Amino acid sequence: MKNKIVTHPGIIKSIKDDKVEVSIMVTSGCASCEIKGACAVSEVEEKSVLVKMDNPSKFKINQSIIIEMQQSLGTWAVLLGYIFPFLVLFLSLIILIGTGMDEGMAGVLSILLMLPYYFTLYLLRKYLGTKFNYSIRA
Repeated sequence: MKNKIVTHPGIIKSIKDDKVEVSIMVTSGCASCEIKGACAVSEVEEKSVLVKMDNPSKFKINQSIIIEMQQSLGTWAVLLGYIFPFLVLFLSLIILIGTGMDEGMAGVLSILLMLPYYFTLYLLRKYLGTKFNYSIRA
């Protein structure tokens, strides 16, 4: 089965050495709704993505491009950023309360268990940075 590619339009903001900074507009799911003016939920936010390239000289600043990423990488990002920390927090809370610990103390310890998780992600940032790579299509 072929990996699906997620694309998003963007504009090149800067080019430095082998890195291209791309600005993309991220919209909430309801930003394209016909009645978004009557709703306070819809939002549009500008994000910046750094793309490492072998030959960035073929691009120019303010050039419109398409940025691409494999869909499976987006799934891994959600797992690492949201699902796994939630599971650590929830399961540790259930286990600590199940052992008879006070609920307040169990909650504090469960939150403190997030520190080693996020510290591990921090230590793996260079490795993960090589796995989560974008590409640019003109």
